[in-house]
Amino acid sequence: MKSVPGRVLVGIGVAAALATTAACGGQDTGGKSDGDKNGGSSKKPTAAAKPAVEEGLKPLTEAQLTKAVITKADLKGYRVGDTPDDEIPEVSVPANPAKCQALADMFLLGTEPDATARVSRSVTSLTATDATVLRVGLLAQKEADAKKVVADLRTQSGTCSSYEHTDYHYTGVKPAKAPALGDEAVSYTMTSDIEGTKIPVTYTVVRSGSTLAVFYAMNILGKKAPEVPASVVEAQVTKIKKTA
Repeated sequence: MKSVPGRVLVGIGVAAALATTAACGGQDTGGKSDGDKNGGSSKKPTAAAKPAVEEGLKPLTEAQLTKAVITKADLKGYRVGDTPDDEIPEVSVPANPAKCQALADMFLLGTEPDATARVSRSVTSLTATDATVLRVGLLAQKEADAKKVVADLRTQSGTCSSYEHTDYHYTGVKPAKAPALGDEAVSYTMTSDIEGTKIPVTYTVVRSGSTLAVFYAMNILGKKAPEVPASVVEAQVTKIKKTA
């Protein structure tokens, strides 16, 4: 019989596996215009081209993103490991209700619009004994898209109290105090119900230019929403700035 942590981690793997399988102008009539009659040109003045929409900073490349993610050398007292690719699938799975989609996508480091590159790391404290699981993800976006993702998360964390996603239930969604880091940040908490096990979860998403830093803390054995360690957030945001 699997332990509670074992069942939860298996549930997360199942959720990820489910996510990976989801699946002009008018014609010339030849007639002469008044301009022709008066000796002028029959051609109408061409409208000035509209300027391109300003999108701000461009996304970091995958190589830059990999260089920007924290490592063991950046964090004292923590172990940093790679996250399996199947935990960050490419396919978005619909949430019920749809108004909670941004929150649901973030569980698997998904966004709308899609990130151009993503990296994820597991971060484990070498001293803590509270069974908190911590994930850190970096998402490369156009700056305008990154702003939209943060805005959607901020709105939905205040209006979406519960939802279903990949056959699991998430309840008690509410905003939390965000750190004063990066260009803007949003935090929220919820309780996930995975195979009957209720797990408090905390998310913090920090935008630094065109890059989103996502921090996900899950307390497998706790009853309160876990804190995302400030030292981890600060170290990651600082490294993004240095890389960008």
